[in-house]
Formats: sequence, C-alpha cells, structure tokens
Amino acid sequence: MHRILLSLLLCLPAVASAATQTVYERTLDNGLKVLVKPDRRAPILISQVWYKVGSSYEYGGITGVSHLLEHMMFKGTERLAPGEFSRIIAENGGEENAFTGRDYTAYFQSLANDRLEIAFELEAERMRNLALDAEEFAKELEVVKEERRTRTDDDPQSLAFERFNAVAYVASPYRNPVIGWAGDLQQASVDDLRDWYRLWYAPNNATLVVAGDVDPEEVFGLAEKHFGPLEPERISPPKLQPEPEQLGAKRMVVKAPAQEPYLLMGYKAPALIDAEEAWEPYAFEVLTSVLDGGSSTRLERELVRGSQVASSASASYSAFGRLPGMFMLSGVPAKGHTIEQVEAALLAQIERVRTDLVDEREMERVRNQLIADKVYERDSLFYQAMILGQLETVGLGWELAETYVDRLAAVTPEQVRAVAQKYLVPEKLTVGVLDPQPMDDNQTARAPVALEMQTNVH
Repeated sequence: MHRILLSLLLCLPAVASAATQTVYERTLDNGLKVLVKPDRRAPILISQVWYKVGSSYEYGGITGVSHLLEHMMFKGTERLAPGEFSRIIAENGGEENAFTGRDYTAYFQSLANDRLEIAFELEAERMRNLALDAEEFAKELEVVKEERRTRTDDDPQSLAFERFNAVAYVASPYRNPVIGWAGDLQQASVDDLRDWYRLWYAPNNATLVVAGDVDPEEVFGLAEKHFGPLEPERISPPKLQPEPEQLGAKRMVVKAPAQEPYLLMGYKAPALIDAEEAWEPYAFEVLTSVLDGGSSTRLERELVRGSQVASSASASYSAFGRLPGMFMLSGVPAKGHTIEQVEAALLAQIERVRTDLVDEREMERVRNQLIADKVYERDSLFYQAMILGQLETVGLGWELAETYVDRLAAVTPEQVRAVAQKYLVPEKLTVGVLDPQPMDDNQTARAPVALEMQTNVH
C-alpha cells in the first residue's frame, strides 16, 4: 500500500531534503523564542514574527482590534515615519506583509540572505516602540471599515459565513469575525489599540522564525543584538471560553442581495489541541480529502459532474486551532436545482462515510495525494516558516511539523468512519442558508472570501 507513496517521495528529492532539515531553537532571556530552519537551495530567507494574539483573544466591544493593530504596525514608530518600514524593505529588494487570524498575528519579510539584520532591526523597533498616532489611526480606521464593507457587507457569501459562525458558536470567541463587527469598529479608539499593543506585543509573547540560507548561530546572535534588549511584559492569557455541548441541530437564514443561494453546513469537531484521541484530527484531514480536494474526489465527481445537483461543493477542516472548531461543508445549487436538494446530497455523502468504509484503493489515492500536497507545501520557504510559527503560537509546539505527514499516512479507513460516526451527527450540526434577494443595478456578485484570516496589503 505504501509503495506508491514511497515512489512519489523518491521523485521529490529536493522537497524531501528540505522537509527534513533540522530546526534550531533558542529562547532569549526576555522570553522571545527563536526558531531557525536552514535551507541552502537559494540565497534567500524568510523572517517571520508571530504574536500570540488574534480575534479569539478579543471580547465584546473591541472585536477587530487585533486586525486594526496589524494595520497600524506599518504607520510609524518612535524612530520610523509612517510607511518607512515598507520603504526600507523595498529598497533592499525585499517584500513584506502581515496577516491576522483567529489565534495569531504575524509579520514577515522575504529578503536576500545578507539582509537579515535589516528585518530584525525594523521588527524589534516596532515590537515595543510603535507610535500609534491618533491622526494615522483615524485614517487607517476608515481603510478597515471600507475593507469590511467590501469584503463582507457587500459580499453575500462572506456575509452568510460571518452570520453562520455567530449562530454555530454560542460561547467560543470563534463566533466573532477577524475583521470585527461593524458596531465595534464604529466605536474603536486609538486608546483601545494602545492597551492591546501594550498587553500583547512583547518578546515573551512572540516567536521569531527564520527559514532559508542562514547560519543558525548568526541568526541567534542578531536576535540577541536587536530583540534581546527589549523588556518583557507581564502576560495574562485570556481565560478559555469553552463551547457548551450542542444539544440539537440549528438552522439560520441570511436574506441579502445575491445572484444565487448558498448553503453552509458545520459540525462541531475537535482540533489537535483538544481531541480525545490523538489520531482523530488526522482522520478528519483524510475524511475532508475523501470528499473534497480535486476533480476525482466525491463531491466534485458525484454532486458537480455526476448528478449535477450543485455547481460547486466543498469540504474543509483545520486541525491547527487554539480552540476546537468545525468540519464544514458548503454548496451552490446548479441551475434548475434547489438548496434543499444540495443539502440532501451533502447529507447523503455524510451518511455514506458514517456507514461504509472508504475503499482501500480510494483511501490509498486520497492518502497519497494529501501527503504529496503537504510535502510540496514544505518546498516553500514561506510555508516552512509558517508551519513552525503557527504550531508554536497555537500551543501545539513546532515539533509536530516533524511527524505530521507520518501521522496522516497512518490513518486507516476504520478511523475515518469512526470520526464520522462520532462527530458528524445531527446534534452537532448547524445549517446556514443564503436566501438571495433582488440586486440593485450597481451590485455585482463576488467570489466568497473566507474571513478567518485578514491579510494586510501595502
């Protein structure tokens, strides 16, 4: 069964060698964790700073503050004028950006391998010395409000997704959008950001990750030089808000101008952080790939091309959350079909994986494709750094990256059926429907934009 996988991996020597490089770790006296993953294939590097704060740390009244602060991190420090950070990186032939998620905020630069000190000097400056000018904040707040209007309020599928999460979760902060609720953005103040920045932007709440053509000892030396003098902060992680057990199916409808209806279905599911059995999240990853992930998987083959009940259908799941999440399904009816028919077809697919073992040939194909995708992802310097930073920041530990592919390969058909039987039950299901309303002449349909992560573009 594993011969095909072995042949596949042998065809990817550069990828495999990059994936197995050693990770070097050091923690500075002020609490900053530094991870280095050498990769000598090209004279470039990726530098990332990950902060343990995102929308799941926020509370009512200040939702969106993490994403707002991410924007302001480019608007000047005590030493740097607004926009100067980006200008310096560009002058040195680099690229930089940032993103905010539910569980983290991260900043990154891509540079030639002799430019690492520039990234460190700039990141250390804004880690503790951000200006947070009131006039710059007022301008950037309007930018974020417009981003919300464009990406959520005027996008029917994204709007439905946002409202779906608010209904599916009762207590979990995952019910709040990363970009924040419109009402909270209306009342946001620069003092909110100053408090948030002081609480969370500190070396002992951050992980510095460098991947590329670098010497680990040189990286550690530069980190000590630039980040070492920064004072730590007293960090008090927010108390967890456990999601209560769902006691029955929930349904919701969003009425909004749109060209077509849209269906969302979500089952409460564990993540690696809280799974009762260590193998369950890996089985969910494989289950997701059985249903979705290519033209030969079940949803595409049977709902889109086969019965043609749906013009599109998908499944998704993430094992890397700070809190438990959901296994998601979505679909858009094909012309001449209804939301009810798409829902019935998706439920039939769920019942099938709950009842029948995945055929061994299908299981082998899915497993090999999933593992190949993960290995190819490791060929990217950015992804090599990102997976280390993400795992470390959500509390799973970067070491998991070393065994993740092997654990996926070990998943059995019995385990796939077991997680489906245990978690994909009506009592854990939430169904959301976008009911399309007439559109104005100046309204146009947009592709869906997922809001778990907001990326700042400069």
